[in-house]
Amino acid sequence: MSTDIHGGIEFHHPGVDTDYYDGEPWVLAMNLWPLYDRTDHDAFGCLFGVRNDAGFRPLAADRGLPPDLSSGLRPWMQPAVDAGDYHGATWVGWAEIARLDPAATPVHHTGRLTWSSASSPPSPHRQRLVPDQWPPDVLDAVGPPPVDLDRSAHPTEWTSGDLRCRYEPLTAAHLLGSTSHWPHVFAVMQALAGRFGEDGVRLVAAFD
Repeated sequence: MSTDIHGGIEFHHPGVDTDYYDGEPWVLAMNLWPLYDRTDHDAFGCLFGVRNDAGFRPLAADRGLPPDLSSGLRPWMQPAVDAGDYHGATWVGWAEIARLDPAATPVHHTGRLTWSSASSPPSPHRQRLVPDQWPPDVLDAVGPPPVDLDRSAHPTEWTSGDLRCRYEPLTAAHLLGSTSHWPHVFAVMQALAGRFGEDGVRLVAAFD
């Protein structure tokens, strides 16, 4: 069963605690969906601890919706969380994302291995999270990995008999990098942080 992400990016208004501003402290800058429109459970696990089958130490898990959630998000996010339609509600600040270790990996797994028949595409694929030493059932299914496989670098593809295989490292750099939609999200947050400060920008998220 697939899990999708919902939410938006907020900034802290610089006029809070001044005489000239009487609005809300956090203001919606942009909904998430135009920037991020994918389902990647390993990325969700890395950032938010949701569908964390790989076993990451998540950056910002189960914080709930902020009590000062903006009026741009509250009318539709709060009812969905209260009704149980959304789960895993949380938020993360740009300062935390900016300091995320790109080499961060799960505790027990190093990569994601996918394989399918090379002779009769399109064929259903199989996928497994694998540790540094691949378990016997994986070796029986796809054979040994290439001798030059770098388990911490870029994705690697090869054929093994009748199988087409692909290995992807489970590093934060890969899961949140250029092949994902996350750079779009981070670019907007970084731009806002340039004006409102690193602690003045946050991403609010929940999942269905």
